[in-house]
Amino acid sequence: MLTFEEKKAIIETFPQLTAKDVSMKRVNYHFEDSLYEKTVVVHHLHPNGNGFVFVADLPGYNVNDKGLVNIREASEAELRAAIADSIRYLSDKPEDEVIEQVPLSEEQEWRNREGQTLLLANEDLLWNVYTGLNLEESFESFKEAERYLLEEGFRPYTK
Repeated sequence: MLTFEEKKAIIETFPQLTAKDVSMKRVNYHFEDSLYEKTVVVHHLHPNGNGFVFVADLPGYNVNDKGLVNIREASEAELRAAIADSIRYLSDKPEDEVIEQVPLSEEQEWRNREGQTLLLANEDLLWNVYTGLNLEESFESFKEAERYLLEEGFRPYTK
């Protein structure tokens, strides 16, 4: 288990977060650029090592009814991933506010946090997602393809 100080050091490598002391020597870390009223990413980090990260309803996490995952036993990699997912979640536009947009080019490179790359290409009347030379999925609109890629953890990559 990581100590309180180790967890603080990891969390503080995210320059987007601001620490705010709360009661009983606990610390919250806020993402002030959140698109939502919710700004707390790390909730009640306690000197005993307990604490929570807000990940809402993202897949792959065992959350409580407030969308918080407990980080008491989290490894460094798990803690970093949860914080990165939280920041990404709080900085993405809500689905109902996403306006369908045609990308500037007919092809876009998308990457996930593990460095995997997919290519989104507009071919004929379809938006195709490729893994290398292999076709992974086809969609009738850019919005459908974008939603799929975002749900799979990919983001547009600009060089």
